Amino acid sequence: MTGKDPLSASNFLCKLITQYAHIHHRTIGSKAQEYITQLGIRTGEWFESHYQIADWTPDEYAKVIVDIKNSIGGEFFISEVTSTYVIVKANSCPFGEFVKDAPHLCKMTASVFGGIAARHFNYGEVNLRKRIALGDSGCEVLIAFEPGIEDGYKFENLKNIPDNSDPFTWEEDTITLLNEELKQSDAMVLTLLDELEDLKEQVNRS
Repeated sequence: MTGKDPLSASNFLCKLITQYAHIHHRTIGSKAQEYITQLGIRTGEWFESHYQIADWTPDEYAKVIVDIKNSIGGEFFISEVTSTYVIVKANSCPFGEFVKDAPHLCKMTASVFGGIAARHFNYGEVNLRKRIALGDSGCEVLIAFEPGIEDGYKFENLKNIPDNSDPFTWEEDTITLLNEELKQSDAMVLTLLDELEDLKEQVNRS
């Protein structure tokens, strides 16, 4: 046995997701964050379907986003709630230490939090003040419900999906755009493989 965390389905899934995200980011660069953004917005809608709240207030919003994160393995808690912003903190990430392999996955958190805020308060701006992914001891996130409080990722004019619809049903134009990006990603990977084969042949000949 080793001194590492014990093997589990959860650890394996976290490692798999973060490594995929790392490779994805390496192959298509900063555009990978747009994928994460869209996925986070839609995942937030799916999360919302598990909460029956008639009147969304900042207090209710803070409870929901903390519950979401803790339900999937994080350790989040409410730090401050006002009428114009909410601050939550975390001692651990749902992805654990693996998030350091793909820190751009933090954009998923920003998109989930910001998307929910935008749908219920017409505006959400998320500032990732501290991030375990970047070496901080914990996370600290401010979500503003109006502009001008702190600079962050902005979310507004988001539409709610119709009742009983699937938030993961992507529009045709979005699918087409993502498909083109994936083709570019695949082409880059194939080029890299060809270069590696050429390098191997050169080494064998030397």
